[in-house]
Amino acid sequence: MQTPASPPSSPPIRAEDGAVLPAEPRGFFGHPRGLSTLFFTEMWERFSFYGMKALLILFMTATAAQGGLGFDTNKASAIYGLYTSAVYLTALPGGWLADRFIGQRRAVLVGGIIIALGHFSMALPGVSFFYLGLVLIVTGTGLLKPNISAMVGGLYAPDDARRDAGFSIFYMGINIGVSVAPLVLGYLGENVSWHAGFGLAGVGMVLGLIQYVVGAKHLGTVGLPSRPAAEDSTPAHTGSRGVALAMGAALVVLMGGLQALGVVDVTSAVGLANAVLVIIVALSLAVFGYLFTAGGLDASEKKRLGVIGVFFLGSFIFWAGFEQAGSSLNLFARSLTDREVFGWTMPASFLQSVNGMFIITLAPVFAWLWVRLSRRGLEPSSPAKFALGLMMLGAGFLVMVAASHAAASGQKVSPLWLVLTYLLHTFGELCLSPVGLSTVTKLAPQRTVGQMMGVWFMSMALGNLIAGRVAGQFESMPLPQLFGQVAAVTLFAGGVLIAAVGPLRRMMGGVR
Repeated sequence: MQTPASPPSSPPIRAEDGAVLPAEPRGFFGHPRGLSTLFFTEMWERFSFYGMKALLILFMTATAAQGGLGFDTNKASAIYGLYTSAVYLTALPGGWLADRFIGQRRAVLVGGIIIALGHFSMALPGVSFFYLGLVLIVTGTGLLKPNISAMVGGLYAPDDARRDAGFSIFYMGINIGVSVAPLVLGYLGENVSWHAGFGLAGVGMVLGLIQYVVGAKHLGTVGLPSRPAAEDSTPAHTGSRGVALAMGAALVVLMGGLQALGVVDVTSAVGLANAVLVIIVALSLAVFGYLFTAGGLDASEKKRLGVIGVFFLGSFIFWAGFEQAGSSLNLFARSLTDREVFGWTMPASFLQSVNGMFIITLAPVFAWLWVRLSRRGLEPSSPAKFALGLMMLGAGFLVMVAASHAAASGQKVSPLWLVLTYLLHTFGELCLSPVGLSTVTKLAPQRTVGQMMGVWFMSMALGNLIAGRVAGQFESMPLPQLFGQVAAVTLFAGGVLIAAVGPLRRMMGGVR
């Protein structure tokens, strides 16, 4: 698409953080050319991440004869929950390291390299290489994920009306990777070799890195550190390092204390998952408690903080159910779903691509719907959308209760049960997920926005961790009861939110 170049005498275009943007004659669908660089980097990173994630619990629970690790479902689900929750937790130090030391652009590059090494480690046989790979992927994702999103925002000047549309295009790149990966890596992993699937995930990340380096010229100075790390020695920055070190030491002490008291056994996957769960809950309560008692907030700010607390509860309940997709629902697809298609057995991991496909198809529809309802004064409030998201999730698990009863006869059931469940879950995601980030940034006192975003990530981490613990009951609890309990909790939470919509809107003080 042709766009006019800036004349030589024009001042340089600057993004919101002061970064200089290149004046280029060619754009990317009417957006800065740098968006294409970040779009494809994120697409390949999500391809590698979700492709590996679709294989993860299937590989862990497959027998040694099938090339897997032979873990029982409880252990495999605990590891799965730890892994997915750690991805969100490491986003916090990943963003901090980029802001304070290496800059966002280098953080994305280093993170991508570490992710690729993690996938290649998992491509090697042996439990040690498997665990090493998970740690590397978590570390690399913590560096890449928050900083590449920040760079997308940095491509636009403060008054650029294209910003929201740019993030929508970027989000499409994410879901292209999410949709394609389970089809490609799933087929290779389940039909050729698990390790070949993990290796191809690494190749995908390398392709993303190559185009990231080649396309860096389109980013201007976006993502570069504003000053050398050696100059970053102001009292505020020095103090933040001290706080980070103190928090790290406190977590180590807390973990050791839990082990010594016999509350948890961190030497096992299940025990470690329980310990991390306690730590996340303790940290979240500490942040909310501190802000309420010593945060210097006035009455209206405390009310808004209370609304964030309610949304925090709704968020982790939602993700604890939604993230069953890669664990218990993935196991259901493998063991209890009829995947024969004209004599060909479809890999179980293929069904992991359904949600991404629905997102690509339905996200524009929901965006249009909210705008249309808003013009008529009928758009649901943020609490109402949150409640609707939980209700849709619960409805999806009611479908799985029916599917489980159908499978109790000993015959495998149609994959359409899972497709319908994922459709309802996608409705829930589109109602709740975009609302969460947007509303928290509006409700949080301006001086605590960063802290509140950190707490929001913790709600997602907590949800993923609980999801793993719930999925661990896949073999020990009747499936109608397991899915029924998830449905009951989410529907109850959604019902409570519906009843509280009025009071919550008043507590929000005019924030929509």
